[in-house]
This record gives sequence, C-alpha cells and structure tokens, in this order.
Amino acid sequence: MKQIVKQVCGIDVAQKELVVAFGRMYDDFSSQVYAHKTFVNNVKGFDSLLSWVKKLSEEVIEVLFFMEATGVYHEKLAYHLYLNNQQVNIVLPNKISNYARSLEVKTVTDKTASEAITQFGLERKSEPWSPPDPVFKQMRQLVRERDQIVQARTVAKNQLHAEQAEAIPLKNTVSRLKKQITFFDKQITEVVQEINVLIKSNEKIKVAVDLLCSIPGVGLLTASTVLAETNGFDLIKNKNN
Repeated sequence: MKQIVKQVCGIDVAQKELVVAFGRMYDDFSSQVYAHKTFVNNVKGFDSLLSWVKKLSEEVIEVLFFMEATGVYHEKLAYHLYLNNQQVNIVLPNKISNYARSLEVKTVTDKTASEAITQFGLERKSEPWSPPDPVFKQMRQLVRERDQIVQARTVAKNQLHAEQAEAIPLKNTVSRLKKQITFFDKQITEVVQEINVLIKSNEKIKVAVDLLCSIPGVGLLTASTVLAETNGFDLIKNKNN
C-alpha cells in the first residue's frame, strides 16, 4: 500500500475569496490533487479552511500551504496561518505561471490555478515564509504610498497641461488642478520625511541605506525601495530568485 509522504494545500487568492485545492504525494513519487473548495477571504474563512484541511489530511504528516504573492490580498491569510503554526510558502507569480504552462492547462480558471499551485508545492521545494521585519514592512508601505501619490500627481500634471493647451482654458479647472498638484507635493514631502525618520530610528537600516547610496545613481528612495521589497535582502536567496 502506498504511503503518503507530502501534503499540500494550494490556494489561489483573490480579493474576496480563496479557491483551494488539496493534494498529496506518495512514496512512489506519484501525486494526486483530490479536493477543492472555496472560502471567503477573511478570518472566518481562514478558520473554515484550517478545519477543512484538518479533516482531509493525515495528522502525522505536516500540511504545507502554498500561495502566490498576490499584491496584498494574500497577506492576512499568510499571517493567520503562520500564527496558527502552519508552514506557509509564498511563491512569485511568474514561477507558478511558468510551471502551469508545463502542465499544458488549456483553460485557466481559479480552480485550475489552485491545482497548479498545489502540484507545484508537491513537486518543488520552497523556503518557508515568515513575517517580514516590522520596520521593513512599514518602509514598504511608505515607499508604495509615495509611488501611488507620484502617479496621481503625474495624472494631475498631464490634465493641467492638456487644459492649458486648450484654445480657451477654464480658469477654475486650472486653479483646481494646480491645488491638487500642490497637495500631492506636500504629501510626497511628508512621506519622504517619514521614511527618513524610520531609517534614522534603526542603525542597522541606516548603515544599509548609506551603503546602497554609495553606489553611483542610487539615492535614498531607491535604496529604501530595495530594502523594503526584499525585507533587507532576506528574500534574495540566489541569482535565480
């Protein structure tokens, strides 16, 4: 009789729901994805997911939870699983998509995506995820906030340029757009100041930022973004990542 050697729960995460598949690998290296279910992407859904997995799994063999890094929608689930002593594996979307192509899946749906994630987890090794350093998480939120404000300012500037190019520009429209741009400039300054305070509050991060800024062409914001998005380079394991 074949013995189960690995159990994986693959989760396709969306804003409002979790599409889940469950699979196992046997000691002859054959594998099977044999269960599917959809849960709400909130704490109640997370608890229901854990109860469902517990019923399906062999208790003596650890269940590995695999999911893609989908913006921010996967984060609450990842933290919830981690705090419930589950092994979480977060994989870059391009790795999953490249793997899914090798399966020759003709129609991509949430269900087939969860199956591909499960199969990936059964066949591949992955570093267990752990929550990022709180300082780097805060820095990531700030640099992303700044990027969004810069994008909004660019839209306002383009609108102002277009309005001023009109044969007869509307003075009130021009005035409002200029006020928007001034407001965005103020917000950008505030966010950059918060990033500076955060850097200065942690000597280790300050040293890392100073080192990165010593590279020609690298400034404070670039250095902060690199550190924030890589959790202080912890997410960079080798040249293939």
